[in-house]
Amino acid sequence: MTKRWIAFLRGVNVGGHNKLPMKELRGILEEAGYEEVETYIQSGNIVFTSSDESYYDASKALTGILRDAFDITPRSHVYSPQDLLRIINANPYRKESLKDPKSVHVFFLAEPARDADLESLEELKAYNEEVEVTDEAVYLLAPDGIGRSKLVEKLGKFVPVAMTGRNMRTVYKVAELAGLEIQDA
Repeated sequence: MTKRWIAFLRGVNVGGHNKLPMKELRGILEEAGYEEVETYIQSGNIVFTSSDESYYDASKALTGILRDAFDITPRSHVYSPQDLLRIINANPYRKESLKDPKSVHVFFLAEPARDADLESLEELKAYNEEVEVTDEAVYLLAPDGIGRSKLVEKLGKFVPVAMTGRNMRTVYKVAELAGLEIQDA
């Protein structure tokens, strides 16, 4: 039996590190037996069908392929299409993300952030930023972008869990590649 998976890789093609050419990756995954492989932009967004039965199996297999073929081992945040849809629908800034998807970011968490310092996050946010932490993600509304955001700069310190972030424009596109339809808020 095959399953559809979505993987968000952490830290690929950033500042010349963890170089991962997407076209080459698609070919290698197809050679490894993956089907319907699609990627979106160069930041490690992959949609594929494989025989992997669990998130753990899919992540472990993908990490092994990346290590063997490219000598990199980025963390793989793997989701089923239903999981991604649930995370999209839980977005407290959904209305804003449908108007301007680059203003809302989701940081996918590897596990619930039980020790998140929410008070410090609130203190760090800019006047027009909003942040919410759930068991699966950190949602950030940042109308001015995240390039100079003090909150984003310190996010890993105050949410001490492995994570990878994407703007909602990217998340919506990856969802579309996975065959999901995003409804208006």
